[in-house]
Amino acid sequence: QAALRKPKTKRAKRFLEKREPKLKENTKNAMLIKGGNANLTVTEVAYLGLFSFFLFVFFPPLRKNITRPFEDQTSLEFFSKKSDCSLFLFGSHNKKRPNNLIIGRMFDYHVLDMIELGIEKFVSLKDVKNSKCPEGTKPMLIFAGDMFDVNEEYRRLKSLLIDFFRGPSVPNIRLAGLECVLHFTAVDGKIYMRSYKVLLKKSGCKIPRIELEEMGPSLDLVMRRTHLASDDLYKLSLKQPKALKVCTLESMLLPDLSVNQSKSLSINYCISDQSLLLFRPNEISGATALLG
Repeated sequence: QAALRKPKTKRAKRFLEKREPKLKENTKNAMLIKGGNANLTVTEVAYLGLFSFFLFVFFPPLRKNITRPFEDQTSLEFFSKKSDCSLFLFGSHNKKRPNNLIIGRMFDYHVLDMIELGIEKFVSLKDVKNSKCPEGTKPMLIFAGDMFDVNEEYRRLKSLLIDFFRGPSVPNIRLAGLECVLHFTAVDGKIYMRSYKVLLKKSGCKIPRIELEEMGPSLDLVMRRTHLASDDLYKLSLKQPKALKVCTLESMLLPDLSVNQSKSLSINYCISDQSLLLFRPNEISGATALLG
């Protein structure tokens, strides 16, 4: 019954319209949740370090949450629906799992993937005295290590990190704006994250010489527990509307199979007139030439 209630004000109507499904969804927001026993290291990583520097995040009110995401996910799903956030980072610290970070994402306001990482070493932005990138810079992501391609848990972690750091979609790229690199290396059961600033030096030609200067923060992580969605649910979350699929000439060609008297198979392709309207004018000439 709550889903069928109509908004009584224009403000409520606009709010519900923003929550409606769209062909192109809004930029993903992330909520940072501080656990009830989070220590200084976890707080610096989440709020003052890596994620606050690069992410376009939503900061909910600081609460001392004693929730345990791997045991009870109702509070995370409640916060996700309330704040319209599809990504979350939960920080905690205890004797059994010190310096603990849990990153995850939602699908239809339910937990899809969730990975627990332990912080073994952390170097903050303040500890590195080099120049920094402006806050909110869209980083370039580099993943090194066979584990990101072979192991399913590391593959999901790679996908999660891309969701966290990709930021909003941009139509154009400026060369001078490519000034931040995040490098993730998976080796010997650990994940090393380093951040660099791109320096464009003179090279005597049009293409500049590129140098990387470490600017911090940096993290040494180890993977702990994981909660991964099933293959069917994961495929469902990746499904896109038909209106977003790229329409190409090859996809609109309908094969017409026929067998002639010499028992040889011939294939004829036909295309409808309505399909030609989907092409730009400079592509129609190529389409008609292909059709003969």
